[in-house]
Amino acid sequence: MNYVLQTEALTKTYNKTNVVDKVSLTVRPGDIYGFVGKNGAGKTTFIRTVLGLTKADGGSFRFFDGQDLAAARKRTGSLIEGPSLYKNMTAKENIEMYAAMLGADKRRSQELLKTVGLADTGKKRVVNFSLGMKQRLGIAMALVGEPDFLILDEPINGLDPKGIVEMRELLLTLHRQGKTIFISSHILGELEKVATRYGIIANGHIVEEITAEELQKICIARTVIKTNDPPKAADIVKRFLQTQAVTIENDMVMVACPIENIGALTNALFSENIIVSALSNDDNSAERYFIRRMEEE
Repeated sequence: MNYVLQTEALTKTYNKTNVVDKVSLTVRPGDIYGFVGKNGAGKTTFIRTVLGLTKADGGSFRFFDGQDLAAARKRTGSLIEGPSLYKNMTAKENIEMYAAMLGADKRRSQELLKTVGLADTGKKRVVNFSLGMKQRLGIAMALVGEPDFLILDEPINGLDPKGIVEMRELLLTLHRQGKTIFISSHILGELEKVATRYGIIANGHIVEEITAEELQKICIARTVIKTNDPPKAADIVKRFLQTQAVTIENDMVMVACPIENIGALTNALFSENIIVSALSNDDNSAERYFIRRMEEE
C-alpha cells in the first residue's frame, strides 16, 4: 500500500475565500501524520472535507490506494472538534450506543475502555468526566469499527498537563498496535513528541511536508559566534572542536552543536587576535521552524 490518504489540489471555498486551497498531501501506512497550523489555517475544514462532512469545491481525495470510498470510510475512525457524548450515560453505555448505530460489535466496549484507560469508570456518568477523559472516550468511540486509520482533530486542545501526557501515551500505544494516525494540532511542542511526518498548513495552503528525521536534521542546536574576522575564526573553531560543521552566515560563525567549554574556545580565538563580541546559543527548535514556515504565507 502506497498511501492511506492522498489529496490532490483539494479545495473548499466559503464566501469566495478558499479556506482549503489546492491542498495536496499524502499519509502513508504507519504514519503519525502531524497536521500543523495556526487556529483558522484550514485544518478542521480539510478534515471535514475528506470525511465527507462537507463537499469539496475542487480537487480530489482517495483512501487506501483508491479503495471504494464507502468501504474506505468504514476503515476510518475520527474525532472532530470534541466527541458527541450522551452525558447522562456511562462510558460503556456511550460506546454500546455508538456501536449499535454502526452495526458494530457491542461486546468490545470493555476492551475499548481498557485501551483508552477508562476501564475503571464503572457507573460514573460522562457529565462527571474531566475533559481528558471525554477526549479518550471519544477516541474509544472512533475505534468502535476497528479502523485502520484514525483522524483526530485537536485531541489535546484544552487538556491539562496530565491529560496531555495520557493522550500522548494513548496515541503511541495505538500506533504500536498498527494504527495509522492523522492528528491536527497547533500545540507544536507536544506534536513533536509523537509525529513521524508533518504537513504544515498556512492560510489554506500546504507550505511543506517533512519527516521527523528531516526536521531533526534541520533543527540541530547551534552556537552563534560574532567576531571581527569570521573566516579566520571559523578555521580556528574547526581545529579546536575537530569538526567541519562550522559555517558563516550573515558574518556570524555558526557551529552545529552546543559548545561545552566556551571559555577555552574564547581563549583560543583571543590568542589568534580574534575578538569575540558575542556568543550565544541559537534557538533552532522545531517549534521555531514551524512558526517561521507558517508565517511565510
